[in-house]
Amino acid sequence: MAVVLIALAGASLGVGAARLQAGDPMSALVLSVSRIPRMLAAVLTGAALAVAGVVMQQIVRNRFVEPATAGSPEAAAAGLLAVTLIAPHAPLWVKMVVAAASALAGAALFVVLIRRLPPHEIFLVPLAGLVLSGVVGAGVTFIAWQADLMQYVSIWMLSGEFSGVIAGRYELLWIGGAAAALAWVAADRFAILGLGPDAATALGLSPRAVIRFGLLVVALVTAMVVVSVGMIPFVGLIVPNLVSRMMGDNLRASLPVVALSGAILVLASDLVGRLIIYPYEVPAGIILGVFGAAAFLGLLWRGDRHVH
Repeated sequence: MAVVLIALAGASLGVGAARLQAGDPMSALVLSVSRIPRMLAAVLTGAALAVAGVVMQQIVRNRFVEPATAGSPEAAAAGLLAVTLIAPHAPLWVKMVVAAASALAGAALFVVLIRRLPPHEIFLVPLAGLVLSGVVGAGVTFIAWQADLMQYVSIWMLSGEFSGVIAGRYELLWIGGAAAALAWVAADRFAILGLGPDAATALGLSPRAVIRFGLLVVALVTAMVVVSVGMIPFVGLIVPNLVSRMMGDNLRASLPVVALSGAILVLASDLVGRLIIYPYEVPAGIILGVFGAAAFLGLLWRGDRHVH
């Protein structure tokens, strides 16, 4: 998988409207300012979202949930919209903090809501997340329409693409990558949490502390991705399910594979989007939406033997 990722990264660096030539200063500038940051942004986004999907699934003990279907991206967009309306000239770090706090609130609200659902109705959990996402997204759209900010908001909620990524505008994604790395450090705790709160407590774990940490990871990843490239669907849903079918639920061993798979999926989708109508582009979010929807329907059709 590492070889596949390296090959895709090399292909990503070579694709673009501008032709690169060895020893050409302009080619070196294009690489350093545009193509390398874009490739890194796709890799970081895919890896972080895939790991965040695992974390969310362990928290709610349901394989059909990811941050994008739990209201977190819409909540992050709501925070960004609030900052834009209240303090339009606020620095980027303020927007980042507010978006992360809003995403955390959205994820926490989702966890509270699903606790009221029957535990044996596993498909009600993602439906509840979709309803919450729709309600929050509708609220954001309504306020943006009233404030004449629809075009601004659509960048966060509808784009999911990397064409605007340049040096200086993607570095926040390293924070999301660091959050995903911290999730791997706590992988054993998340695995125990997936057994249920009673079993986790019996094994000496504090379920609430692990849930708070997991929600923080999900919020940071979601906020950084939404702020940087917009919403990217299905990565946190499809990748963990496919990896768990091959490797089981040993998170310590599987999380690096999940991260690699997520990076490969997003980078490949970005590459396909750049080639399908070259020299124009289709956003990676659209490619992932088509592939992810088909894969998700396949998972639902076959059923999931690993649902908690």
